[in-house]
Amino acid sequence: MALATAASLVVGVGTEVAVYAVAFALYPVAVSSARAAAWGLAGALGGVLVPGAVDAFTARLPIVAPRGNVESFTTAPLTVAVYSITVIAATWALAWSRRIRRRHVAQLAELHTARAIAEERLRIARDVHDVVGHNLSLIAMKAAVANHLGTEREAALRMIEQVSRTALNDIRMVLEDLRADPESTANLDGLVDQTRAAGVDITIDQGDLSSVPAGVRASMYQILRESLTNVRRHARATHCRVTVTVASDALTLAVVDDGAGPGGENPSGHGLLGIRERVAMHGGSLSAGPEPAGGFAVRATLPLPA
Repeated sequence: MALATAASLVVGVGTEVAVYAVAFALYPVAVSSARAAAWGLAGALGGVLVPGAVDAFTARLPIVAPRGNVESFTTAPLTVAVYSITVIAATWALAWSRRIRRRHVAQLAELHTARAIAEERLRIARDVHDVVGHNLSLIAMKAAVANHLGTEREAALRMIEQVSRTALNDIRMVLEDLRADPESTANLDGLVDQTRAAGVDITIDQGDLSSVPAGVRASMYQILRESLTNVRRHARATHCRVTVTVASDALTLAVVDDGAGPGGENPSGHGLLGIRERVAMHGGSLSAGPEPAGGFAVRATLPLPA
């Protein structure tokens, strides 16, 4: 565009729109990167001012004589030069501000993702602390009873065994969050296999997750895990459908079953409350409740960084 503008200024055709054409071409170049913006600004100014100076100081140029009522480098070189610099510089400044804003948005998105992951780790740590602290305290108390009261030793030992098994199961559920790799489709396949093993026929429709940030994928996996856990344990469902849709601005997840039972909170704490927390971390939206035709549905929308 700079070369075409220089040619038009030398010829004397289309000089009125030459500056705007260069500015229009400069904007997307300057938005792309700082290095491209510097070279683009130099090219734009050079494409206008160099042939303009040649036009102003060469008697035989432009080839087509300008009209008397139109300002050009031939009739008013200083005025046209200042005007051209102003238009091009303003375009470059607008592109610069847009590029900086995009960079800030990307940085904020990365920080938001890192914060969401850190909060999730802290939540897991709290869960581990609660499970271990509560159950080990109970085990220690029952062990003391078994040690000092022979008449209740058998009952105390049975209680210790039961509490130990419960604690191990709870720890396994909590540590699944740490072992899960959100980028692996094997985790989703594992959830599907677990649900089918529980007697629930499940179908899954999953979009392409390659463009979804890791933090959003991790939350999506946990929402799926907790929703399907509720389906297996509480819904008394025979069929469940999972739909994951990825758009340009959001990831949408739906888990719909045909069960007759409640879709409420899991007694161990892994239920709708955990789903709400994960959706809230990303500033998304959640709807969960009975379907008009029967069954229960969990629908979550997680915004994607711009």
